[in-house]
Amino acid sequence: MRLVAWQPDDLLRRLDDVVAVYGEAMGYRQELLQTRRGYIGAHVRRQGFRAVATLTTDGRLAGFGYGYTSGPGQWWHDQVRSALDEPAREQWLSDCFEVVELHVRPAAQGHGVGARQLRALLAMADGKSVLLSTPEADEQRSRAWRLYRRFEFVDVLRDFLFPGDERAFAILGRDLPVVDRPAEDSPGIVGI
Repeated sequence: MRLVAWQPDDLLRRLDDVVAVYGEAMGYRQELLQTRRGYIGAHVRRQGFRAVATLTTDGRLAGFGYGYTSGPGQWWHDQVRSALDEPAREQWLSDCFEVVELHVRPAAQGHGVGARQLRALLAMADGKSVLLSTPEADEQRSRAWRLYRRFEFVDVLRDFLFPGDERAFAILGRDLPVVDRPAEDSPGIVGI
Protein backbone atom coordinates (compact mmCIF):
# COMPACT_ATOMS: atom_id res chain seq x y z
CA MET A 1 0.00 0.00 0.00
CA ARG A 2 1.08 3.54 -0.62
CA LEU A 3 0.05 6.81 0.95
CA VAL A 4 -0.52 9.70 -1.45
CA ALA A 5 -1.40 13.35 -1.02
CA TRP A 6 -4.60 14.31 -2.80
CA GLN A 7 -5.59 17.61 -4.32
CA PRO A 8 -9.31 18.52 -4.32
CA ASP A 9 -9.80 17.19 -7.85
CA ASP A 10 -8.19 13.86 -6.92
CA LEU A 11 -10.76 13.36 -4.17
CA LEU A 12 -13.63 14.40 -6.43
CA ARG A 13 -12.54 11.93 -9.13
CA ARG A 14 -12.67 9.14 -6.53
CA LEU A 15 -15.78 10.41 -4.70
CA ASP A 16 -17.69 7.14 -5.21
CA ASP A 17 -14.79 5.21 -3.63
CA VAL A 18 -14.48 7.76 -0.81
CA VAL A 19 -18.17 7.45 0.05
CA ALA A 20 -17.94 3.64 -0.08
CA VAL A 21 -14.98 3.57 2.34
CA TYR A 22 -16.77 6.07 4.59
CA GLY A 23 -19.89 3.89 4.64
CA GLU A 24 -17.97 0.68 5.34
CA ALA A 25 -15.90 2.25 8.11
CA MET A 26 -18.82 3.98 9.83
CA GLY A 27 -21.54 1.42 9.14
CA TYR A 28 -23.92 4.08 7.86
CA ARG A 29 -27.13 3.46 5.92
CA GLN A 30 -27.15 4.10 2.16
CA GLU A 31 -29.51 7.09 2.36
CA LEU A 32 -27.15 8.87 4.75
CA LEU A 33 -24.23 8.20 2.42
CA GLN A 34 -25.89 10.12 -0.40
CA THR A 35 -26.22 13.14 1.87
CA ARG A 36 -22.58 12.86 2.94
CA ARG A 37 -21.54 12.70 -0.71
CA GLY A 38 -22.73 16.29 -1.17
CA TYR A 39 -20.98 17.50 1.98
CA ILE A 40 -17.70 15.86 1.04
CA GLY A 41 -17.87 17.31 -2.45
CA ALA A 42 -18.32 20.80 -1.00
CA HIS A 43 -15.55 20.41 1.59
CA VAL A 44 -12.79 20.20 -1.02
CA ARG A 45 -13.18 23.93 -1.74
CA ARG A 46 -12.64 25.05 1.86
CA GLN A 47 -9.61 27.08 2.87
CA GLY A 48 -6.60 25.02 3.92
CA PHE A 49 -7.98 21.77 2.43
CA ARG A 50 -5.53 18.87 2.81
CA ALA A 51 -6.19 15.24 1.92
CA VAL A 52 -4.43 11.90 1.85
CA ALA A 53 -5.37 8.49 0.51
CA THR A 54 -4.02 5.01 0.97
CA LEU A 55 -4.08 2.96 -2.23
CA THR A 56 -3.52 -0.76 -2.64
CA THR A 57 -1.05 -2.01 -5.25
CA ASP A 58 -3.94 -2.37 -7.72
CA GLY A 59 -5.17 1.19 -7.05
CA ARG A 60 -8.10 0.35 -4.76
CA LEU A 61 -8.85 2.91 -2.05
CA ALA A 62 -8.04 1.39 1.36
CA GLY A 63 -8.48 4.60 3.33
CA PHE A 64 -8.56 8.37 3.19
CA GLY A 65 -8.49 11.41 5.38
CA TYR A 66 -8.95 15.11 4.94
CA GLY A 67 -9.33 18.35 6.80
CA TYR A 68 -9.26 22.10 6.40
CA THR A 69 -9.08 25.35 8.29
CA SER A 70 -11.98 25.50 10.72
CA GLY A 71 -13.84 28.80 10.80
CA PRO A 72 -17.00 30.70 11.65
CA GLY A 73 -19.93 29.93 9.39
CA GLN A 74 -19.00 26.26 9.05
CA TRP A 75 -21.61 24.00 10.64
CA TRP A 76 -19.21 21.82 12.71
CA HIS A 77 -17.16 24.79 13.88
CA ASP A 78 -20.25 26.71 14.96
CA GLN A 79 -21.72 23.71 16.81
CA VAL A 80 -18.51 23.13 18.76
CA ARG A 81 -17.97 26.86 19.36
CA SER A 82 -21.40 27.20 20.94
CA ALA A 83 -20.50 24.55 23.55
CA LEU A 84 -17.16 26.08 24.59
CA ASP A 85 -16.48 28.94 26.95
CA GLU A 86 -14.45 31.91 25.71
CA PRO A 87 -11.01 30.73 26.95
CA ALA A 88 -11.55 27.32 25.30
CA ARG A 89 -12.70 29.01 22.06
CA GLU A 90 -9.52 31.05 22.01
CA GLN A 91 -7.34 28.02 22.75
CA TRP A 92 -8.94 25.58 20.32
CA LEU A 93 -10.73 27.49 17.57
CA SER A 94 -8.76 30.68 16.95
CA ASP A 95 -6.31 29.06 14.49
CA CYS A 96 -7.54 25.51 14.02
CA PHE A 97 -7.15 22.73 11.48
CA GLU A 98 -10.16 20.41 11.58
CA VAL A 99 -9.66 16.73 10.76
CA VAL A 100 -13.03 16.22 9.09
CA GLU A 101 -12.79 12.61 7.95
CA LEU A 102 -10.29 9.82 8.62
CA HIS A 103 -11.43 6.35 7.55
CA VAL A 104 -9.99 2.94 6.69
CA ARG A 105 -11.85 0.02 5.13
CA PRO A 106 -12.49 -2.58 7.85
CA ALA A 107 -10.40 -5.18 5.98
CA ALA A 108 -7.39 -2.82 6.07
CA GLN A 109 -7.76 -1.77 9.72
CA GLY A 110 -5.19 -2.82 12.28
CA HIS A 111 -2.21 -2.42 9.93
CA GLY A 112 -1.17 1.16 10.66
CA VAL A 113 -3.05 2.72 7.74
CA GLY A 114 -5.01 5.13 9.92
CA ALA A 115 -1.89 6.15 11.84
CA ARG A 116 0.02 6.91 8.64
CA GLN A 117 -2.91 8.91 7.29
CA LEU A 118 -3.32 10.90 10.51
CA ARG A 119 0.42 11.57 10.80
CA ALA A 120 0.50 12.84 7.22
CA LEU A 121 -2.53 15.10 7.71
CA LEU A 122 -1.07 16.57 10.88
CA ALA A 123 2.24 17.21 9.10
CA MET A 124 0.39 19.09 6.34
CA ALA A 125 -1.97 20.98 8.67
CA ASP A 126 -1.83 24.73 9.12
CA GLY A 127 -2.72 26.32 12.44
CA LYS A 128 -1.81 26.20 16.10
CA SER A 129 -4.29 23.46 17.02
CA VAL A 130 -6.19 20.56 15.50
CA LEU A 131 -9.64 19.30 16.42
CA LEU A 132 -11.71 16.28 15.44
CA SER A 133 -14.87 14.54 16.57
CA THR A 134 -15.32 10.83 17.12
CA PRO A 135 -18.21 8.77 18.47
CA GLU A 136 -17.96 8.05 22.19
CA ALA A 137 -16.63 4.52 22.73
CA ASP A 138 -14.61 2.40 25.10
CA GLU A 139 -11.17 3.97 24.78
CA GLN A 140 -9.39 0.67 25.34
CA ARG A 141 -11.39 -1.28 22.76
CA SER A 142 -11.85 1.32 20.03
CA ARG A 143 -9.07 1.46 17.43
CA ALA A 144 -9.95 5.07 16.66
CA TRP A 145 -9.71 6.10 20.29
CA ARG A 146 -6.41 4.30 20.79
CA LEU A 147 -5.06 6.03 17.68
CA TYR A 148 -6.09 9.50 18.85
CA ARG A 149 -4.68 8.96 22.33
CA ARG A 150 -1.40 7.69 20.82
CA PHE A 151 -1.23 10.99 18.92
CA GLU A 152 -1.75 12.86 22.20
CA PHE A 153 -5.25 14.17 21.52
CA VAL A 154 -6.93 15.41 24.71
CA ASP A 155 -10.57 15.89 25.66
CA VAL A 156 -12.07 19.21 24.63
CA LEU A 157 -15.74 18.19 24.96
CA ARG A 158 -17.25 14.85 25.94
CA ASP A 159 -20.73 13.42 25.34
CA PHE A 160 -21.47 16.17 22.83
CA LEU A 161 -24.66 15.81 20.79
CA PHE A 162 -24.73 17.18 17.26
CA PRO A 163 -28.20 18.09 15.97
CA GLY A 164 -29.65 15.23 13.91
CA ASP A 165 -27.44 12.48 15.39
CA GLU A 166 -28.52 10.50 18.44
CA ARG A 167 -24.97 9.33 19.19
CA ALA A 168 -22.74 11.15 21.63
CA PHE A 169 -19.40 12.41 20.32
CA ALA A 170 -16.14 13.47 21.86
CA ILE A 171 -14.35 16.53 20.54
CA LEU A 172 -10.62 15.92 20.82
CA GLY A 173 -7.77 18.33 20.23
CA ARG A 174 -4.03 18.77 20.29
CA ASP A 175 -1.51 21.51 19.64
CA LEU A 176 0.35 21.87 16.37
CA PRO A 177 2.92 21.32 15.10
CA VAL A 178 3.46 17.65 15.83
CA VAL A 179 7.03 16.94 16.88
CA ASP A 180 8.82 14.88 14.24
CA ARG A 181 9.09 11.16 14.90
CA PRO A 182 11.98 8.88 13.99
CA ALA A 183 12.42 8.06 10.29
CA GLU A 184 10.73 4.65 10.56
CA ASP A 185 7.51 6.45 11.54
CA SER A 186 7.66 9.02 8.73
CA PRO A 187 4.53 9.20 6.57
CA GLY A 188 6.22 8.19 3.30
CA ILE A 189 3.79 10.25 1.24
CA VAL A 190 3.93 10.21 -2.53
CA GLY A 191 3.03 13.44 -4.31
CA ILE A 192 3.91 16.09 -1.74
